[in-house]
Amino acid sequence: MAKFEALRRAHYPAEINRVPAHISLFHHLPGSELEAVVDRLKFTARHHPAPEIEVAGLRSLGKGVALTLHCEGLAAIRAELADAWAPLLIPQDRQGWRGHVTVQNKVDPAVARATLALLSATFQPWTARIVGIDVWRYLDGPWEAVKTVALR
Repeated sequence: MAKFEALRRAHYPAEINRVPAHISLFHHLPGSELEAVVDRLKFTARHHPAPEIEVAGLRSLGKGVALTLHCEGLAAIRAELADAWAPLLIPQDRQGWRGHVTVQNKVDPAVARATLALLSATFQPWTARIVGIDVWRYLDGPWEAVKTVALR
């Protein structure tokens, strides 16, 4: 994650960069179900090895830039959790999942295009291993790290 974090620190507006570089599996799960969410995550994690991801490329977010990821193992974990949490999911989390790491967001589109061009000029695909899944809680502005669940 150090390479992801270095890119995020270099390109994400510092004043709104409230969490470290990450791969979002879900955008919103109800805080009232936190214990059940963590329990299910622990159960699922016990049955999945730590998957290797391919950082395959870059993509425009319009007002930002993301690294595109390919990982069947992480997609399988996400799909299993989505099935288990189906009643809890917001519409955004019911849609298909496209793995990525946002390294820049909420900037002027011209700045984002320039960043995409800069990063594209030297981009080389690489691999990394996902060793755990973090649960975070949104506190109306700041975020709080709640739990890290290791994968098998």
